[in-house]
Amino acid sequence: MPSGRPASEAAIQLVVSLAVAAGFATVYITQPVLPVLEHEFGVNASAASLTVSAVILGIAISNLPFGVAADRFPIRRIILVGGCVVGAASLVCAATRSLTLLVAARFVQGLFIPSLSTCIAAYLARTVRVERLDVVMGSYVSASVTGGLGGRLLGGFLVPVEHWRWAFVIAAALLFAITFISVALLPREDLARPPGATPVGFGALLRRPPLLRMFAVGFSGFFVFSAMFNYMPFHLSAPPLSAPIRVVTLLYLTYIVGIVIGPVAGKVAGRLGTGPTLLCGSVVFAASIVLTLVPSLIVAPLSLAGICAGFFGMHAAAVGSLNRRVAESRGRANSLYVLLYYLGGAAGISATGAAYVHAGWGGAVVLGIGGLLVPFGIGLFELRRTRAG
Repeated sequence: MPSGRPASEAAIQLVVSLAVAAGFATVYITQPVLPVLEHEFGVNASAASLTVSAVILGIAISNLPFGVAADRFPIRRIILVGGCVVGAASLVCAATRSLTLLVAARFVQGLFIPSLSTCIAAYLARTVRVERLDVVMGSYVSASVTGGLGGRLLGGFLVPVEHWRWAFVIAAALLFAITFISVALLPREDLARPPGATPVGFGALLRRPPLLRMFAVGFSGFFVFSAMFNYMPFHLSAPPLSAPIRVVTLLYLTYIVGIVIGPVAGKVAGRLGTGPTLLCGSVVFAASIVLTLVPSLIVAPLSLAGICAGFFGMHAAAVGSLNRRVAESRGRANSLYVLLYYLGGAAGISATGAAYVHAGWGGAVVLGIGGLLVPFGIGLFELRRTRAG
């Protein structure tokens, strides 16, 4: 990318950030209105939650293939195809009266959302100047958090909950607009491979214990985080709190903590090490989950903010450590991390759905605490390894 055109570079970064945000917003549109879907379609909480877990599962399945596609094909074509498919599927979600078709369309959206996330990350990594890469990737992470928050607000607050279908129509219109703007503005990139050593394959990366530990942190952390946020609307809207959906949706504003805590956790991990950061994050995360048992709408936002702080702190530490530990094939390593991250999210929503149906919110809390034993144990191991070394 030309270095003498800062305005053009800023415009391109804005465009790709909007594309990332639009993609992630699509993931969580139905999350705050799950109780409404439960009533409208006559299903239980676990079945309604398939409208979220199906998207996450689709992302997990297609992430690696899209990572390969990003290395082989121009990014503009990928964004055009992916954006149009996700937008068209949004219109199907808005029109259907069948939960089965709604879930199927959400799964299709998940399959193509990596065109607006994984592929854009690869594009930034190979086109942005090295001295600007950390800042730009930080903006990428912020855009993903902003998209997640925006989708929740769109689905449960900006649009009346009884008219949740219009949220999909609005999301589709925005996505089509951003897709065509991105295709028009993004410059052609050079896909020629730089000289260097042969990249390490996925299998070899999975056989490295230091990387496996960080993969486990991503899987278990998102297993718990996605479940807590997915079933929180059911918990808060049920007695004794009986909070309105619009009030519950506003509590998702605590997600903003993720925009701030990521860079902070990265600096802390750089100074104190990965182990202490994982330990602190898992303890804050677990304590905040326990706090959700207090039946108070004053305590609820504090507990959600703590959940966000703990999770994004662990997530930032794991990603930073992963990239420090692999000198080659970072794209493959990050693709594996994202794959296991979303598989953890899908598994967490499904497993916690069963726990919630059979044991209520208390069962969800117990399962969440159990899941956090994984990053806590890895944090202890990392701390001892550092002190021993």
